[in-house]
Amino acid sequence: MAISVVKLGKRIRDQREKKGLYQADLARLLQVSAQAVSKWERGENAPDISYFLELAKILGVTVDWLLGRADSEEDTFEATIFCTALNGYASRSASLSPRDVADWANAFFHPITEAVLRYEGVPVKYVGDGFLAFFAGRDHAMRGFEAMRQCKTICNNPDLVIGLHCGEIYLGSIGSGDYATPDIIGEAVNTSFMVRNWIAKNLENPMAITSSVYRQIEKNIPKLLKYEAQVEGLLKKINVYELCNV
Repeated sequence: MAISVVKLGKRIRDQREKKGLYQADLARLLQVSAQAVSKWERGENAPDISYFLELAKILGVTVDWLLGRADSEEDTFEATIFCTALNGYASRSASLSPRDVADWANAFFHPITEAVLRYEGVPVKYVGDGFLAFFAGRDHAMRGFEAMRQCKTICNNPDLVIGLHCGEIYLGSIGSGDYATPDIIGEAVNTSFMVRNWIAKNLENPMAITSSVYRQIEKNIPKLLKYEAQVEGLLKKINVYELCNV
């Protein structure tokens, strides 16, 4: 028997909250309005059938589970991981007061975050000079690339490092009790941080994407400068493509 719209809405809301996502986050990932998600969760109407597959992936379930036909849940989904750093952060922060370091960091975190939100990405966390976000759903690799290109334009900071990598991620609350916060984990996330570190050390223009991103967007962008990178922590070399003046 088909699940009722009210029960479907409850399943969507419960899984969204379990993943630590706001309604606005889910809306950005699906490229719909927050009002649409709110109506789904209140049981006023159901998502269009074209959204079910991506919705299920993001919520970590199967379409059958959403529709009440199965009890199984899935753990991961494909996403484009966006992570940043700032060259010279340690030496610069050593000469500033903690408050000044915070003000300085926020000065570049704000435009980067706004660029991610503009292209329907989801911010995850800030640590020191690092910012982590992800893009999922339709055209996630292209939206991540456009956010990176927007950062290059509006920040105009030669020390800003951004790396993009695609892969399977797990999204959920990580930590203990009331201190748990939403986070993404998995081999792809680890790879993203290692690639970001390689970019910071080796590229004059430290914004780049891996081949996992390039394969999905190469038909829609100009040719990028390609490197065969031996990234510390990875067993095999991977291809990295520098943003340059794109």
